[in-house]
Amino acid sequence: MGVASIPRNYQLFYEAYIGSNPELAQDLAALGSRATQEELDDLSARHLGTGQVDVIEKAHDRILTELDSVLKLLRQEQASLESYSRLLGETAVRINAKSSFSSELIRNAVSLLNDATGDKIAQGEKTAGDMEQRSQEMDQVRRELDEYKRIANTDSLTRLSNRRAFDERLATIFDHAPSLPVTALVLADIDNFKKINDSYGHPVGDKILSTVASVIRSNVRKEVFVARTGGEEFAIIVQGNTPDEVMIICERVRRALETRAFRNSRSGINYGPVTISLGYSMASQAADPGDLYARADTALYHAKNSGRNRTIFYEDNMTKDYVSKSWLIYKK
Repeated sequence: MGVASIPRNYQLFYEAYIGSNPELAQDLAALGSRATQEELDDLSARHLGTGQVDVIEKAHDRILTELDSVLKLLRQEQASLESYSRLLGETAVRINAKSSFSSELIRNAVSLLNDATGDKIAQGEKTAGDMEQRSQEMDQVRRELDEYKRIANTDSLTRLSNRRAFDERLATIFDHAPSLPVTALVLADIDNFKKINDSYGHPVGDKILSTVASVIRSNVRKEVFVARTGGEEFAIIVQGNTPDEVMIICERVRRALETRAFRNSRSGINYGPVTISLGYSMASQAADPGDLYARADTALYHAKNSGRNRTIFYEDNMTKDYVSKSWLIYKK
């Protein structure tokens, strides 16, 4: 198709591929095989909320501008200090030269040094003030960038972390080997979600997704990482727990959803029951982040294939008689 292989295009096609946003997939297909980068960016801004990219780039430019101003100030201050140092040196040489020693010379030297010192102090105060102003401006830009990063890593529908944030967190799991036996990746998927969308429409589906996300978030510890990784799929990274403890956490989430009422208070329509299947693997069972993802996905597949609405822990004898689409995308 000739599309540039840049991160924002990868995200766009990934979301369309996994079917998390049917309207996005339709609009992307409508662009045909000759879509321009401008058209793709417009699509991303409308469907994925990536309009903040321009703002981030502007904030980045502002930081570069401020840094350039700081460097100029520092160079000016350095030049001023060097000039003042030369003046002190030359005056000292003249005073030390007894042949030219006189009270007039002393008066001139003192007057000259007094003026130079006063100018240097004033220049230093001005530089300090300018540096303080630049520092405050850069702190503001940093805060803006931190907020934009938070937005860029947040799923707009569920307010959980998104796939981008999940990939970043998953990649760091193997940085600390001693914690691998008590670190687990849990993958969860809403059961029969397509039927919900087909029966009641995507607005209802979105509300159910948001509610499921809230239930998951409220049934795990605050520090546990939870993300919506696409469509009706979620990921949970649990650290500091044994396999049995992770099972307890997963079952608490699963039962909380199983018993949750999904009813429209106005129409009385009951959308439930809504259940999820979960599969998990400990990091110590895997060789790297990709392998960990594949094992957790295998466990999730077995949870789905054995009746849904259950939690399965990965075991080495589990068959891999399927191809995980999400895993194939992750490998790319």
